[in-house]
Amino acid sequence: QIRILVTAADVIHSWTIPSLGVKVDGTPGRLNQTNFLINRPGLFYGQCSEICGANHSFMPIVIESIPVTNFIKWIINNVNT
Repeated sequence: QIRILVTAADVIHSWTIPSLGVKVDGTPGRLNQTNFLINRPGLFYGQCSEICGANHSFMPIVIESIPVTNFIKWIINNVNT
């Protein structure tokens, strides 16, 4: 289970990962959240789906899903760094 919190500093953005069925708006002055589950490892790509200005096309999103055991090992190896 993954929970993300989204906001924006300037204009409305929309955080979207189509292959996971996830879309959540980031609005200045507000905190928004969504939950989703990824049940397979891989890379999942998305982008801002709200036309938000000149740099709209330069807002890529990438989520890397790894097995829980790999994540726990990563935490153990990085807890004191």
